[in-house]
Amino acid sequence: MQTNFTAEQLADPHVAEAEQILRKCVHCGFCTATCPTYVTLGNELDSPRGRIYLIKDMLENGRPADEQIVRHIDRCLSCLACMTTCPSGVDYMHLVDHARIHIEKTYRRPFMNRLTRGVLAMVLPYPARFRFALTLARIGRPFAGLLNRVPQLKPFGAMLELAPRALPAKATSFAATAPAASEPKRGRVAILAGCAQPVLDPGINEATVRLLTRIGVEVVVPEGEGCCGALVHHMGREEQALDFARRNVDAWTREIERGGLDAIIITASGCGTTIKDYGHMLRLDPAYAEKAARVSALAKDVTEYLSTLELPRLEAKGMVVAYHSACSLQHGQRVTMAPKTLLANAGFTVREPAEGHLCCGSAGTYNILQSEISEKLKARKVKNLAATKPQVIAAGNIGCMTQIGSGTELPVVHTVELLDWAYGGERPRKLAKS
Repeated sequence: MQTNFTAEQLADPHVAEAEQILRKCVHCGFCTATCPTYVTLGNELDSPRGRIYLIKDMLENGRPADEQIVRHIDRCLSCLACMTTCPSGVDYMHLVDHARIHIEKTYRRPFMNRLTRGVLAMVLPYPARFRFALTLARIGRPFAGLLNRVPQLKPFGAMLELAPRALPAKATSFAATAPAASEPKRGRVAILAGCAQPVLDPGINEATVRLLTRIGVEVVVPEGEGCCGALVHHMGREEQALDFARRNVDAWTREIERGGLDAIIITASGCGTTIKDYGHMLRLDPAYAEKAARVSALAKDVTEYLSTLELPRLEAKGMVVAYHSACSLQHGQRVTMAPKTLLANAGFTVREPAEGHLCCGSAGTYNILQSEISEKLKARKVKNLAATKPQVIAAGNIGCMTQIGSGTELPVVHTVELLDWAYGGERPRKLAKS
C-alpha cells in the first residue's frame, strides 16, 4: 500500500511503525474471509482491510478520529484471525492498537460511552472491586431486561447478564510451592495470578499449581504483580496499560534475580498475548525495554510449557472433549497443537468444532461494549461446539469460558483443569455437578 506521510510525521516512532505496517498491505482481501465482524455484518469497513483504509486516512491526514472511524474500530474484536490469514505479514495487531490510542487522545465519546468504559477500567483489573461489583450484580440482575431496551444502557444490561449467579469462594492466596520431595525438580516458574480470573474461577490457577508441583516444578507467585493491562490496553488507555506492564516487569525481574525462572506461566491466553508483547509495548522506555523483552521471552501459556515436560500418555477415559481454541491463543500466540495434544495424551477424545478460527465474541470487554455482535458470534460458536456432541468443552481463556458458558448447559472448563484431573488431581468442580 502506498503511503504519503511527511518527514515530520515519521519523526514520531509510533507513526513510523504504523507507516511500515500499512506499506505491507497489498489489498488482497484474504483477511475478509476470516474476520468475524465482516462475516457477520458484511460491511467492508468492518473488515481488517476496511479498517486499514480508515486508519491510513486518519493518520496520514493527521486528523482526530471521527464517529465513523470510532464505530468501525470499536467493532474490531482484536481476535487477530486476519494476521493468521494474511500472506503479506501485516502486523494488524499493533496498527489497531495505535489507532485505539489515537482515538482515545483525539475523540470525545458520548457521555454514557465514556462512563461505561471508565467503569470497566476502574473495576475489572482490580480483584477486590470486581468481586464487590459481581456481588451487587446479583441484586441488579432482574433489571437487565429494562437496561437492554435503552441503547445507551445496554452495556450495563450485558454486564448483569454475564455476571455469574453465584461466585466461587474467594481463593486463598498461595505462596511459593515446592514440588514433592520424591519428585526430581524439573524447573522453577512464576504464575500470573491475574485479576478477573481468580474472582470468576480460582480453581484454574489452583489446578495449575497442583499439577506443576506434582510433576516436579516449583511455582512462585511474585509479590506485587497484578493485572496484565490487556483490558485497558484494548481500550486505548496506553499509560494505564504501561503502568500495569511496568509493575509486572518489576515483580518478575525481582524473582528472576532472586532464584531464576524457567518460565512465567499464564493461564488466561488473553493475558498471555499481552505479556508476550511487553517487549514491544515498552521498547521506547530506556528503563524498561531490556527487562520487558526478557519477561516477554519467558512468558508461556500453561499448555505451551507443559508440552515441554513430556507427560506420560494415559489410557483412554471415554470422555469426549470439544476443544475451543481461544483467538488469543491460536492467532495471538500461535499455540495451536499443544492443548489438543496434551488432552489426547491424557486420555480424552478431542473434537474440534467447525469454524474454529472464528471468535466466540468475548474479546475482553467486547461482549459488554458490543453485545449485539457478540451475541451473534456466541450463538454461532455454541452451535458449532454442540455439533461435536461433547460431554465437556475445554478452553484456555476465562473470557471465552464465561462467554460460551452463558450460552450452553454443557460444562465449560479450562484445559489445565482436565489435565490436572487426569494426572492425579481433583475432578473439576463443574464436572462434579454434571
